[in-house]
Amino acid sequence: MTGPLTGIRVLDLTTVQMGPWCTRILADYGADVIKVEAPEGDSSRYTGIPRHRGMSGSFQHNARGKRSIAIDLKRAEAQEAILRLAPSCDAFVSNIRPQALARLGLDYPALAKVNPTIVYLSMVGYGSAGRYAGRPAYDDLIQAATAIPMLLQRSTGEPRYIPMAAIDRIVGGAGANALLAGLLSRARTGVGQMIEVPMFETMAQFVLSEHMQGRTFDPPTGPTGYPRTLSPHRRPYKTMDGYIAVLPYNDGQWRRFFQAAGKSELLETDSRFADMASRTANIDSLYQMISQELLTRTTDDWLAICQENDIPCMRPHTLDSLIEDPHLADADFFQFVEHPSEGRLRTMREPSTWSQTQPPTGRFAPRLGENTREILAEAGLSQEQIDALLAAKIAFT
Repeated sequence: MTGPLTGIRVLDLTTVQMGPWCTRILADYGADVIKVEAPEGDSSRYTGIPRHRGMSGSFQHNARGKRSIAIDLKRAEAQEAILRLAPSCDAFVSNIRPQALARLGLDYPALAKVNPTIVYLSMVGYGSAGRYAGRPAYDDLIQAATAIPMLLQRSTGEPRYIPMAAIDRIVGGAGANALLAGLLSRARTGVGQMIEVPMFETMAQFVLSEHMQGRTFDPPTGPTGYPRTLSPHRRPYKTMDGYIAVLPYNDGQWRRFFQAAGKSELLETDSRFADMASRTANIDSLYQMISQELLTRTTDDWLAICQENDIPCMRPHTLDSLIEDPHLADADFFQFVEHPSEGRLRTMREPSTWSQTQPPTGRFAPRLGENTREILAEAGLSQEQIDALLAAKIAFT
């Protein structure tokens, strides 16, 4: 164990996507993440097509490096066991609604009573200061609440959700950042605290930092929406035999692109394209012109031209071709491991590289309740007490 968070212990009461993604980041960096699961397990265990029930592909990626304890938190004995475990933990993370945690006796006052220095992260749908507080929230709902489908309507003609749980992962990453900052503050001051990270407010900031535009100023200097990213022509372009993603951005890149296309005079003769402000104001015309030009050659031809002229470009991947990408192969991004119950798995290493404390890789996602006995023992329970909890169907292996 050489990761930068080696020695940090996290009590993880998260489910589905957002919370598990947050704690997966911590586990990747070497933290000991204790995943507390209901007797039936995290619902994300049961998506897709697994080899064995309860060990789905998405769960393999979201829960790697964690330990699992299966316990019925509706039972008083289970709540007591978690409170006995809390003093040995540096942090507590949950995306369960605060009202439910309070009913279970696992809210911040309860945890702080047994461990005053704990950093308690509550990930919620809507911040406690507003009228939406306490409402249930999922990725699609927060996409809708922060105008993302309507942005897609402006660019494609139809309101749609992003076809991935992007909000869960964006906010999960924000939660990990907040927790790490809280742990750094505790290291400096010795003081624990509660941190609330709301999905709605986090994504409102994420979206509006780009799209508030003229309404940043009071009175407004213009409308909302960043024209370049909202252009209906902002998409991979068709070539003679496929598609290409190409994005000249600064003046030099545009000059070289126009020269390669045989239109070097455009920057000087067409005021719509003279500088970044003009190009942004006329972005639809500019992208339409590019789309027509790129139809004249093959994808390989354009990739060669763009790379020769240092113009940002990429061949668009499918999900399957992305897995076979040669750069990822060069970087040993994918790791094949032998899981003790699931057989040979393809997993992905933590993308960052460290000169001294490289995060560990290849650690397995746990089976449901795989570590129940050892975790309860770490909480100070005797083998007789653990056997009694198992016999009473309060804890499970």
